[in-house]
Amino acid sequence: MRYGRVRKIFNHIATIIATAAGQPLTFIVALGVILVWAVTGPLFNYSDTWQLIINTGTTIVTFLMVFLIQNSQNRDGAAMQAKLDELLRAVEKAREKFIGIEHLTDQQIELIRAALERSSNGESGKQSTAEDTVDRLLERF
Repeated sequence: MRYGRVRKIFNHIATIIATAAGQPLTFIVALGVILVWAVTGPLFNYSDTWQLIINTGTTIVTFLMVFLIQNSQNRDGAAMQAKLDELLRAVEKAREKFIGIEHLTDQQIELIRAALERSSNGESGKQSTAEDTVDRLLERF
C-alpha cells in the first residue's frame, strides 16, 4: 500500500472519529462509562484492578485522540491558509507578498503584525483599534 493511500485512509478515519467525538451522544456515552465504573466500585471493593481499568482506558483514549485532533487541526489550518492565500491572490488591492507568511517564525510574524497595526493607525489619521472596530460593529446591531 502506498503512503498516499494510507494517508488518505487515515484522514478519512480521523475525520469520522473527530466528528463523532464532538457529538453530544459521544459525551453521554463516555459519561455513562464513567458512571458504570464508579457504581461498580463497591462491587470490586475499590481494588487496584478496578482503578487500573479506568486509568488505562482513559489514558489510551486520550493518547489516540491527541493524534486524531492534531491531524484534524493540521488539515483545517492548511485549508484555511489555502483559502486566505486565494483571497490575497484574487483581491486586487491585497498584497500578495503575505501569501505563505505562516511559514515564518513567531517573532517574524509578530513584527509584521505590529507593523501592520502601526500602518493602519497612521493611514486614517486617527487611532483605530480592535476595540473601536468591535464597538462600531456592535452599534450596527
